[in-house]
Amino acid sequence: MSAPHFVVHNDSDTVGVVVVEDVKTGMSMTSWKMESDETINVKALNDIPLGHKVALTSFKDGDAVLKYGHDIGKIVEDVATGGHVHTHNLKTKKW
Repeated sequence: MSAPHFVVHNDSDTVGVVVVEDVKTGMSMTSWKMESDETINVKALNDIPLGHKVALTSFKDGDAVLKYGHDIGKIVEDVATGGHVHTHNLKTKKW
């Protein structure tokens, strides 16, 4: 496998973390699922900056997001598989 575009830490994660610069809309991205040592492919629906998240599943408003196997917040607007997930559409459940 060539260098991945994003990584998924835990098999239960619903987002991956982009680890390269210049992910552009329409790119076919390759990911390494660390826990199971698998490769997956997802098409980017948006430009996604380095360090931001990509949706591995479609989300509806209110859905929980899992990263590192933990609930990291809730979606506040629908996101399709391959979409950009960050502070504009993911909020904490703490307040």
